[in-house]
Amino acid sequence: MRKDTIVIREIEQQDNPKIAKAIRSVLIEFGVPKVGTAYEDKALDCMTETYNVPKRKYYVVADGDEILGGAGISPLDNYDGNVCELQKMYFMPAARGIGLGTEMMKKCLDFAKEKGFDQCYLETLPYMKDARKLYRKVGFKSLDGPMGNTGHYSCTEWMIKNL
Repeated sequence: MRKDTIVIREIEQQDNPKIAKAIRSVLIEFGVPKVGTAYEDKALDCMTETYNVPKRKYYVVADGDEILGGAGISPLDNYDGNVCELQKMYFMPAARGIGLGTEMMKKCLDFAKEKGFDQCYLETLPYMKDARKLYRKVGFKSLDGPMGNTGHYSCTEWMIKNL
């Protein structure tokens, strides 16, 4: 994988089936439960439409026509406060360990700040160690419990960052 051919860009209509396949592939790779996680989200098959509204944005990691991962920002569901959520940040093996996670985090958090959010929240799983390491590196702190209600009851690690 040559990093110089990879770009992070906003999702486009033709990316929908590719990002859905990439995310589900990563979830299966990590043995993530198919219920109570992003695996069963209806939005997974229509990401362009889901994120094409104010205060939401989804970015993909693309190498030509291939989609290697992505991440998005959206207001936190079922929460009364000016908090966004980092959503569906997953990378295929070929896109890991080459700095794309840090680049993606910057892009997402810059968008969140630009939209005026005060904090960014995320949910993850205990065994996604590399992801949690990246989140801590960019300033996320662990929480004792969930915020809002995302429906991802199988995710048992919650983190927040002031923007």
